[in-house]
Amino acid sequence: MDNDQDDRSSMTPPPPVDIKGLTQADLVAFLAGIGKERFRAGQILRWIYRRKVCSFAEMTDLAKELRSELEARAWISELHPEAVEESCDGTRKYLFRLQDGHSVETVRIPMESGRHTLCVSTQVGCALGCVFCHTGSFGLVRNLTAAEIVNQVCAALRDGPLQNLVLMGMGEPLDNLDNVIRALEILYLPEGLDFSPRKVTLSTAGLVPQMAELGRRIKVNLAVSLNATTDAVRDVLMPINRRYPLRELMAACRAYPLAQRQRITFEYILIRGLNDSLQDARRLVGLLHGLRAKINLIPFNEHAGTSFRAPAEETMRAFQTFLLDRGLVAVRRAGKGRDIAAACGQLKGKLDGVRQR
Repeated sequence: MDNDQDDRSSMTPPPPVDIKGLTQADLVAFLAGIGKERFRAGQILRWIYRRKVCSFAEMTDLAKELRSELEARAWISELHPEAVEESCDGTRKYLFRLQDGHSVETVRIPMESGRHTLCVSTQVGCALGCVFCHTGSFGLVRNLTAAEIVNQVCAALRDGPLQNLVLMGMGEPLDNLDNVIRALEILYLPEGLDFSPRKVTLSTAGLVPQMAELGRRIKVNLAVSLNATTDAVRDVLMPINRRYPLRELMAACRAYPLAQRQRITFEYILIRGLNDSLQDARRLVGLLHGLRAKINLIPFNEHAGTSFRAPAEETMRAFQTFLLDRGLVAVRRAGKGRDIAAACGQLKGKLDGVRQR
């Protein structure tokens, strides 16, 4: 009897569950574990994501007993920007301080159509060490949880609607695959934020096994950060290429499941004198032969600590023309938010450093 009492007294209750990190199936299972009906999950999700409620006490169509039980067993996380910086072109960069003191940056990008795209981070730092990317110079600190990924979107929605999401911020999404897939499932919830998979794009540096797993597990647009047409150059720019060289990467792209009108986006950052020649353009045509592809041509965004330079305007124009003349879809992407270090490859450092000073 005494031993039983000792065992009971040594048992600690499980930590509260963060509802923002639960898919609908997870939430149904959680509610079943406390003897509650599955339809309550839809009610809770609508309160959180549609009505933007962050307290169970405000969920007035739930019984007081259930609300009290939820308060004891669960919580609803939030992110609020510690700092916000706005570019002259309307791009807005948010600095979010996480519970453990680390930070991530998220970028809201205005498009010419009047719509807005949110560039979402998936890790604190990045392990891949791409030499043109400022984020990679910090190394990987940790993965973001599904709730931390979702909460970046929820926070940005306070500034107005978002039409598109791109997982192209800090980190390599496929290096945090389980949390990223869980976050996508939450973002897609009809009872929640109800994003269509057609409006969400995930960018990878080319983790080949995870690309195959992603295609099996969830629907999302795929973008591949390519940036070179030979293994020799890509090995230098992107060390991941030494593990998964171009032949394996392109085979994985060809195997990736696509809907009828869907294309894979290939991001190609043009760096002066390194990968911007017409010979590179010719090799790129060969690499993409037979693929349903779209190419985003991005001039290198210069930042402190790098010797790389952006291509000349006439070089970039000639590169794009070569691709267009051979039937490829090639779009030049403006580097929005450069003046606040919010453009591609610039995230992490400036805003956090300014804030700390």
